[in-house]
Amino acid sequence: MKLTARGRYAVTAMVDLAMHEHEGPTSLSDISDRQTISLPYLEQLFAKLKKSNLVDSVRGPGGGYHLSRSCREIFIADIVDSVNEQVDATRCAGKADCQGGETCLTHELWSDLSEQIHNFLSGVDLASLVGKREIQKIAKRQMAFQDTNLRSRDKSTLLPATQI
Repeated sequence: MKLTARGRYAVTAMVDLAMHEHEGPTSLSDISDRQTISLPYLEQLFAKLKKSNLVDSVRGPGGGYHLSRSCREIFIADIVDSVNEQVDATRCAGKADCQGGETCLTHELWSDLSEQIHNFLSGVDLASLVGKREIQKIAKRQMAFQDTNLRSRDKSTLLPATQI
């Protein structure tokens, strides 16, 4: 199965956004810090997510992104599709030219698997992920780690230049 980093990172970022939805708009730098995804890459992903009406942006101080609709109305397949990612188990990218320009014996099997995976992801919404205890536990750990890093950065900026 081929699901690249683009699809995985988009889903991860959207789960993070959903986990922090109650806090107001979330900055991409916060998502970047928590999920260790580069900020420029997140900017590219969120441009596509916004174009697909999965997120809305808020400008200005305290701005960032928030979900454009309820977590229950955003499905993982929507996210993967929005970043032009395909779940494809075939070795021919679904073109049916896997064996010297012709269809191979197992093309239909792998094509059906790809469809089943997409159907599965179409049935999983953000709310179901956010509600999982293990995911909540990981989010708390990430927040604690981010808070610790922010405090240590703040302390280093308060030191006189001679102590740095």
